[in-house]
Amino acid sequence: MAELPQEELLHRIADAYGVAPKYWSFSGQCVKVQPDTLVRILAAMGVDASTEGAARVALEYAEHRQWRKVLPSTTVVRQGNEYTVQVHVPHGAQVALHIITEEGERVEVRQAEDYEQPRMIDGIQTGQASFVVPSILPLGYHTICAQVTVPGAQESHDYEEALIVVPQRLPSPQETETSGWGAMGQLYSLRSRESWGIGDTADLCELLSMWGSFGAQFFLINPLHASEPSAPMTPSPYLPVSRRFFNPIYIRPEDIREVAYMDSAQRAIISWAGEPVKQSSLRNTEIDRDAVWKAKKSALEVIFKLPRSQARQRGFELYRKNEGQGLENFAFWCALYEKYGYDFPANLSSPTTPDALALKPQLAERIEFFAWLQWIIDQQLAQAQRSAHVAGMKIGVMHDLAVGVQRQGSDVWGNPDAFARGVSAGAPPDMYNQLGQNWSPPPFNPIELDNQHYAPVRNMARTVLRHSGCLRIDHVMGFFRLWWIPEGEQAANGAYVYYNLEAMIGVLMLEAYRAGAFLIGEDLGNVEPWVREFLTERGIFGTSVMLFEKDGEEFRSTEQYKSATLVTVDTHDLPPLAGYLAGEHVDLRAQLGALVEPEDKVRQEADREREKLVETLQHKGFVGDNPTEREIIEAMYRFIAQTPAQLQAIAVVDAVGERRSQNVPGTHLEYPNWKIPLADGTEEVVLLEDMSEHPRLHSLLDAYRKEYERAHGE
Repeated sequence: MAELPQEELLHRIADAYGVAPKYWSFSGQCVKVQPDTLVRILAAMGVDASTEGAARVALEYAEHRQWRKVLPSTTVVRQGNEYTVQVHVPHGAQVALHIITEEGERVEVRQAEDYEQPRMIDGIQTGQASFVVPSILPLGYHTICAQVTVPGAQESHDYEEALIVVPQRLPSPQETETSGWGAMGQLYSLRSRESWGIGDTADLCELLSMWGSFGAQFFLINPLHASEPSAPMTPSPYLPVSRRFFNPIYIRPEDIREVAYMDSAQRAIISWAGEPVKQSSLRNTEIDRDAVWKAKKSALEVIFKLPRSQARQRGFELYRKNEGQGLENFAFWCALYEKYGYDFPANLSSPTTPDALALKPQLAERIEFFAWLQWIIDQQLAQAQRSAHVAGMKIGVMHDLAVGVQRQGSDVWGNPDAFARGVSAGAPPDMYNQLGQNWSPPPFNPIELDNQHYAPVRNMARTVLRHSGCLRIDHVMGFFRLWWIPEGEQAANGAYVYYNLEAMIGVLMLEAYRAGAFLIGEDLGNVEPWVREFLTERGIFGTSVMLFEKDGEEFRSTEQYKSATLVTVDTHDLPPLAGYLAGEHVDLRAQLGALVEPEDKVRQEADREREKLVETLQHKGFVGDNPTEREIIEAMYRFIAQTPAQLQAIAVVDAVGERRSQNVPGTHLEYPNWKIPLADGTEEVVLLEDMSEHPRLHSLLDAYRKEYERAHGE
């Protein structure tokens, strides 16, 4: 193996490409990244720094990267700001700049003084000219155009790149009079008697109606991103095959319009398909996604073949046209997955290989079917948001955006250049995961995102936000910097890679603004203070979890919580409060071998934390001596009701006394993660029809709402 470049040279090239050669650990230590790790991460971005010579070439290219292009690939400007754009042309050339807005209007751009001296770039004397983008531009995705005329040339050359104007700041719920409290739950676990073994869009409508009648302003659900189109289906909603499209397992077949016109024989087929999995909703057994999808898919295939009215057919065709190549690639991937699973032949490595293009016509009907499924679930999610507003919710559905996708999934297959190769996203060691975490998704390649004008981010956000009043962004730090881990390495042996935060966050904000939605960044863990300040400045909320809000062993007072935040008592990665208070999470992790410290020590720490929790609640006067489990849980919700947070959420699992964890981090095969149906403390199933009259739920609601009204004057 060739000798690696000198450390100083390697650090310079890493800095040039946004790779941090060192970082501060959760314990406050400065940790240097190993040279080999830097080389492998740069290689994942397409940068060769494996030898001294290659590194010097890469550094020279990076330092003059902008000089090699007439226009920057993507320019992002906050609305109302002037912005100076540098244009690079052969020295002595004449250049004129104008902008074509999203609406087709032409805006001239004036030139500014620029005293930068010419440079020799690839044997060509190259000069720089500066132009001032005016502050009057509207929000949107515009095109910046340069006309370059070289002395002696008979004609000029035109160049175009992207100019994105994004909001300065998103309005807050308080400013728009939509602040308030809501609920949260895992949709797949929240079932009704008519569910096909899993919570679906019809159940979501019922949940929104129910909680809206209680006074809730929103309901936060797990990500509904697309999973595999045939068994086995990955249980985790946080490891999808696509973040742009949805999982059709959440479709309620009976709610599709064409079903109303089916004859009795066809209706019988639908009923027979659904009956076995419908029965599972009545039992407290693990959710079997494969069985549910097999039954539901067979019913949907029957419905798909039914004739549609001309208006419905036009609607489907328009949806398909508007979603464009992204939908076609996704549906094509689904059709190929049915045929090959994840073992795609090498000649089908992307949708544009010659063999893929030749095979596509043969799969046209299946491609149409999978595109139709997306149209159907899009319609049903639209109906869910309408149901929320009818129920009095001002925000409605709060969707969740996962941190990444499966490396063999449709997003990567359809646009492989947008993702870094040979690395996974994760997190370095911290106080909760002392070995670090490898989440397995391939990260976005920041170089290619810029080349593609951040279209992958835009398209993803636009779809998720379309029928949403708010979007929670899991691990929002991933839009600032992300921990990259080379293949085969331990999670601790990685490095941070930085992204263009003005572009990443700006595009999210633009899509949220256009959807009339809010953004919430999940900013737990090792987050630098400036990140939270940046999010607050842009009107993006953070998250606060009561069980994590501590100074040492002491729980923070209600006055220490921020206004611009979503406050919850716990998260889906923690046990419900009933299980937490009983120490069952320690029992479970000990049984699963998931503890990284001695069991006695973990139990003592858990006991001490509960003691401090009760002391905090007693100090507030919420509980007396020897409080019951229910009294402590209700007191914890009364506690967050007193915080100034504009958004607060009640977990459905806590409202009905559920004890079992939905997810135990660090386990995969050992525990049925993401498969637990909602039940009460005695493990009796709680269906939606019974939830509205559940005595424990109403007891908690009464306690919380009274405290909330006292604290917020409502």
